[in-house]
Amino acid sequence: MKFPAYFRIRAVAVTAVFALSLATATAATTKVIFSFAENGGGYADTDLETDGAGNIYGTTVLGGDFGGGTVFQLSRTTNGWVHTVLYSFTGGADGGEPYKGVTLDREGNLYGTAVTGGSGSCEGGCGVAYKLTNSGGIWTQTVIHAFTGGDDGSGPGARLTVGRNGNAYGMAPTGGAYGLGTIYKIHQAQSGAWTLEVIHAFTGGVDGSTGSAGRMILRNGHLFGAATTGGTYGSGVIFELTPSGGEWDFRTIYSFKGQPDGSFPYGALLFDASGRIYGTTYYGGAHNIGAVYKLSPQPIGEWEEKVLYSFRGGTDGNSPISNLIFDGAGNLYGTTSEGGLGSGTIFKLSPVSGDQWTETVVHRFRGPPDGAFAYNGMVVDRSGNFYGATVHGGDNDDGSVYRFTP
Repeated sequence: MKFPAYFRIRAVAVTAVFALSLATATAATTKVIFSFAENGGGYADTDLETDGAGNIYGTTVLGGDFGGGTVFQLSRTTNGWVHTVLYSFTGGADGGEPYKGVTLDREGNLYGTAVTGGSGSCEGGCGVAYKLTNSGGIWTQTVIHAFTGGDDGSGPGARLTVGRNGNAYGMAPTGGAYGLGTIYKIHQAQSGAWTLEVIHAFTGGVDGSTGSAGRMILRNGHLFGAATTGGTYGSGVIFELTPSGGEWDFRTIYSFKGQPDGSFPYGALLFDASGRIYGTTYYGGAHNIGAVYKLSPQPIGEWEEKVLYSFRGGTDGNSPISNLIFDGAGNLYGTTSEGGLGSGTIFKLSPVSGDQWTETVVHRFRGPPDGAFAYNGMVVDRSGNFYGATVHGGDNDDGSVYRFTP
């Protein structure tokens, strides 16, 4: 499995085993709706975003006019899906290698990050945060921050969160005051100038280190996210940031313990209507190859955690680095980056009595012309359709976008 340069895996020890529940596959369907080719983009390690018109947005790490990656749009027509490259990165001052997709604001602008290019002392550049503005069908890119590799961080690979006030929030996995990554806010002044403020520098202690690539959740003014390593047990943490008097108070709400608990949380978080958090870990679980977990808030102290499913490493898949989504019936869906037939899976978790969950593998990626290696989860559009991306597979093995129908 090929990981981006900023994604480093730490092994953890094997200590215990949980009982698992695995069901057989159901009659769900998965269809590739677009296959990437190198000049139009490749290696689609991207979360997807949809707008009210049903358009799909994402990024490719490679390809485009200059080989530095792209921002793309897929639009549905009567003859199928039309792919449009909205921006091609040069790998220079504008950035290069954009991971994890873009985020729409309320005006239809797109925000994202690129792990290389820009400026700073990092080899190939320390990366950028950028904005794409649409005017009459012409998209213009603006670098809203070029990372220096100093206190602001470097190699920003996490998707940005955009608040109602237009502030953008993100994480960098390296750099910062302790060299272990940062959480930052980018604000635009009335003059139009953009300013970055570091709201937390990871220390590698109980607060964790190496912020995950999953987009943080802005909920009731609080930011929630994951750090992939560090914490009390060295297996990563889930955190909450609370604004207070112009500062931000950082609190670890859960420290992963490693097998048979989860370890190495990499994807974005998911809240349910009751304020519980759901997510995946790359390691940990009963067999140390990944888990799905739930966190429930407590009156005091850290949140209560429960492993809902531990991957076995066979046909059910393993090593999830994706976010999760709910369907209308309360089932959870996600992807694994490996396992199944060797190229990853789409899985479903269904609640049963006594807070137990049953896993069903609803698709095993087969490779070209099917997708292969889903490093991201799925998104649901306003019509209830599920869409996701794979870094390989498709007609040309350069990656694909697929539609999943439960």
